[in-house]
Amino acid sequence: MSRKHPIISITGSSGAGTTSVMRTFQQIFRREGVDAAYVEGDSFHRYDRAEMKAAMADAHARGDHTFSHFGPEANLFDQLEELFRTYGETGTGKIRRYLHDEGEAAPYGQQAGTFTPWESLPDDTDLLFYEGLHGAVVTDTVDIARHADLRVGVVPVINLEWVQKLHRDKVTRGYTAEAVTETILRRMPDYVNYVCPQFSRTDVNFQRVPTVDTSNPFIARTIPTADESMLIIRFRDPHGIDFPYLLAMLHNSFMSRPNTIVCPGGKMDLAMQLIFTPMILRLMERRRAELVA
Repeated sequence: MSRKHPIISITGSSGAGTTSVMRTFQQIFRREGVDAAYVEGDSFHRYDRAEMKAAMADAHARGDHTFSHFGPEANLFDQLEELFRTYGETGTGKIRRYLHDEGEAAPYGQQAGTFTPWESLPDDTDLLFYEGLHGAVVTDTVDIARHADLRVGVVPVINLEWVQKLHRDKVTRGYTAEAVTETILRRMPDYVNYVCPQFSRTDVNFQRVPTVDTSNPFIARTIPTADESMLIIRFRDPHGIDFPYLLAMLHNSFMSRPNTIVCPGGKMDLAMQLIFTPMILRLMERRRAELVA
């Protein structure tokens, strides 16, 4: 069966900034009258918070010091692929929510760190929007990437990613620097094997590169701001991209390769608006044509 219902997947590792990217897409959807069904990657983790702690302790006892949320053992890749396949064909599918904190959990009468029951997506949405760790993952048994119509990578350079994670987990979650560092080290094999390869399958990558010293991210006192960064935008297929228009609209931008634009970090929202609005409109036109056919 042909795919009639579009899927957009935003992929980035923890602390990469995918949430702010999602807000930009939400602005586009509101402006263009697109009714999107939202799916968070966290809802396809295999374990809730308590179960994950137990699974990590069990793995550690077995001598496995690399068990993490980044790898297949801790995720329901097969069910995520089934959601993508089913939505593409029928416009529906099964989802649940992961309740990160007490504010999210209160309306459900559940504890933070748990999942809501599985339920069907609402009928008649225009597209599926996924934001999480694994929107373009491929393993020996699943190929999630092939089901998405637009794949976007959000990828700070590794030192900046670590700076962001250290600050977020220490300030908002109360973790020690030592605990966050241990998490980074534990996740590294899965990061290399399952997260990084996705960014070769994405259609557009946004990589933020700081213009200040982050040589030792573990002692950085502040997160480099957008104005202290440059943004690298790489297109997998540059055909059909109006580069002269983008360069004219993104002040102080330039092309470093035939498929790559470099612009000031503070232009990320504008760049996404300019790049993705026509792409989304084309997806909607295709959807209408296929539904009529």
